[in-house]
Amino acid sequence: MSDNVSLTRTIALVGHGGGGKTSLAEALLFNAKVVDRLGKVDEGNAALDYEPEETKRGASVSAAFGHYTHKKHNVHFVDAPGDDNFLSDAAAALRAVDGAVMVIDAIDGVKVQGEKVWEFVQEAGLPALFVVNKMDRERADFERAVSMVPDILSIKAVKLQLPIGAAESFKGVVDLLASKAYLFETDGSGKMTVGDVPADLADDVAAARETLIEDIAEADDSLMERYLEGEELKPEELAGALAKGVRERLFGVVTCCSALKNIGLQPVMDLINQLLPSPVERGAVAGLSPKTKDEELRQPDPAAPFSGLVFKTVADPFAGRLTMLRVFSGRLTTELQPLNPNKDMKERFGQIYQMTGKNQKTLSEALPGDIVAIPKLKETTTGDTLCDEKAPIIFAPIEPLPASITYAIEAKEKGEEEKVFAGINKLLEEDPTLRLERDPATGEAILSGMGSVHIETTLERLRRKFSVEVNLKTPKVPYRETLKGKARVQGRYKKQTGGRGQFGDTWIEVEPAAPGEGYVFLDEIVGGAIPRNYIPAVEKGIGEAMAQGVYAGYPMVDVKVHLVDGSFHPVDSSEMAFKVAGSMGFKKAVPLCKPTIMEPIMLLTVIVPDDAMGDVMGDISGRRGRVLGMEAKGSLQIIKAHVPMAEVLTYQPELTQMTGGRGAFTVTLDHYEEAPGDVQAKLVEAYQKSREEGN
Repeated sequence: MSDNVSLTRTIALVGHGGGGKTSLAEALLFNAKVVDRLGKVDEGNAALDYEPEETKRGASVSAAFGHYTHKKHNVHFVDAPGDDNFLSDAAAALRAVDGAVMVIDAIDGVKVQGEKVWEFVQEAGLPALFVVNKMDRERADFERAVSMVPDILSIKAVKLQLPIGAAESFKGVVDLLASKAYLFETDGSGKMTVGDVPADLADDVAAARETLIEDIAEADDSLMERYLEGEELKPEELAGALAKGVRERLFGVVTCCSALKNIGLQPVMDLINQLLPSPVERGAVAGLSPKTKDEELRQPDPAAPFSGLVFKTVADPFAGRLTMLRVFSGRLTTELQPLNPNKDMKERFGQIYQMTGKNQKTLSEALPGDIVAIPKLKETTTGDTLCDEKAPIIFAPIEPLPASITYAIEAKEKGEEEKVFAGINKLLEEDPTLRLERDPATGEAILSGMGSVHIETTLERLRRKFSVEVNLKTPKVPYRETLKGKARVQGRYKKQTGGRGQFGDTWIEVEPAAPGEGYVFLDEIVGGAIPRNYIPAVEKGIGEAMAQGVYAGYPMVDVKVHLVDGSFHPVDSSEMAFKVAGSMGFKKAVPLCKPTIMEPIMLLTVIVPDDAMGDVMGDISGRRGRVLGMEAKGSLQIIKAHVPMAEVLTYQPELTQMTGGRGAFTVTLDHYEEAPGDVQAKLVEAYQKSREEGN
C-alpha cells in the first residue's frame, strides 16, 4: 500500500451550533499556511462560511470542506454544521470520514445538538478526539466541560492536557504525557514556545498525569499488568496504547484551545495525525454486489479497483453542480469513466477538484481517503456510489433525516410558478432533506424541511440564485368527511328552456362503506329503468360530489351508493342530465346519513431532556394528544403520542421555546379518527360562511 494513504487523515469537525467548529477549521488552515489570514466567522471573512446566508447568520448552514498538510500528513476535513436545521449534512459527512473531532464549548459544555451529532458519530463507529474550545472566553470551565463527556455522551474522557489559565489569562496548555508547557502568543499568530510546567500547576499536573497513564494502560492488558507491578512505561508504549484506545473507541482524548486566538491548535494538529486513523488503519469498506447482493469489500489501496461514495451535492454558481465524493479504494482519474450502479449509468467528467471553502484546486488523481469535488455529473446524486465498471459495488445509501416542519408555498408573483418549482428542484439536488410535493387532498404545494431556519435559508437561496420569491402559509389540514347512517333519496333533474330539455331521474340508497374502502358504487337497476349508457354518468356525478365534499367541503370517503331505480325521457335524457341527477341525489342524502368529519392523527415522537419532560407532556395533553409511552435514553426522554395534525402544524418553534432548543421531534401520519364535535362545528361553520360569501 502507498505510504501516502497511511499518511492520510479524513475527519469531520462536529459539535453543537456555535461551539466554534468553523473557527477551529480556520485556525487549522491558517497554521498550515493554506490561507494567509485567520478567518473569523463574526467578521464575515471565514474561508469556510462563504455563502451569503452563512455570513448573515454567523453560522454554518451546510458542510464545508478543507485540506491541509501537517508534518507530512495530508488531512481532509469536513466542517459539519451543528444547528438542528442542518444536522442532516453532519450525518451524511460522517459516512465519508475515518474519525471525528468533537468540538465542545468551554462555557456551555455539551448541548443537545452535540448529543445528536454524537449519536451519528457512534452509529458510524468513528473514533473521536474531543477539543474544548473557547478557553479564552469569560466563564470558560474546562473541568465542567470534560465532566459532561462521560455524563452525557457516555464515553470515558481521558484528559491529555490541562489549560494554563482561563478566560483572559488563557495562554497555553500543559501536555501531561510530555510534562511540558506549550505557551502561545496572544496575537493570533499561533507562535508557540515550549517550556516547563508552571510551578502553580505542578501538583495538578502530577495527579492528572498519573490518572492519564492509568487510563492509557487500560487499553492494553500487558501494559496494565506492568503498570500495576510498578514498572515505568516507556513514552512510545504509552503513545501506542493511547492511539489504540482512541481507535478502538475505549475512550475519548480531551484537549483544549482557543480557536479564535489560535492558542493550543498546534498540539491539536499533532494529535489528529497521531490518534485518528488513516484509511489503512480503518480497513476495508463493505458494500454489496449490484447483481448478487452478496457482500463485497474494498481495501483502501490505490491498486484496488476504484470505488467511492457521493455524500453531498453542491450547487456552484460557476462550476454548476459539484458532486462531493469520498474515495474508498483505487485511483480516480479523469480518464476513468466510472459506473454509477445505483442508476446503471456510466459518467464522464473532465476535472477533479480539491475544495477549501469555495476555492478549487485541480487534481490529476484522487486516492483512498481523499475527498474531492467532481463537476457536472449528469445522473449522479447524493447517496450514489461511483466505481470501476469491471468491479461494481454499491455502498449503503445515505438516508436524509426526516423533515420536522411543513409549509404550503405559492409563487409571490402570478405566472412564476414554473420558475419557482424549477428553482426549488435545483435546491433539492443540493439538499436531500428538503421535500417538495403536492398534497393530492388539498392541491397545495408543500415544502418540508428540518426547521423554520432551514426553510428560511432555502427561500433566501431561491431568491439569490433564481430571482424568485414565494409566500409561505400554514398547510391546510386534509380532513375527510364520511357517513354513519343510511338514507334512500331521489335525485331528479328536469330543465325545459324551449327545444330539447334535460331530464334525469335517480333513486339511490347511501350507507357507510368499510374503513379504507373508499367510494363503492353498485348498479342495481333492473328492467331498464335507466338505460345502461347513462349509469356511468350517475356514478361520475356522485364521485365528483364526494370529491368536493357536502358537509364541510372536504373529500368524502368510505361511502357505498346503491343505484336502485329511476326513470328517463326518450328525448330529453342525456349523460349530463343523469350526472347532475346523481350529484343532486347524493347531496340530498348526506344530511340524512349522519355525516361526520375525520381528522388525521399523527404519531409524534419527541426527544427532550428530563427537566423539560413535564412541560412537554402537559403541552401534548393541551393539544388533544394521547401519550402512548415513554422511554429513557441517557439523560433524555423519548415520548410517543397520538396528536391531531391540526395541533402540530406549528410545533417546531413551540417545542424549541419549551426546551430552550434542546428538544427534537418527528411526526408521521398514523390514522384518521372522528373529530370532536366542537372541532366539527367550527369547520362546518367556516364552510357555510365561505359559501355564503361566494368562495
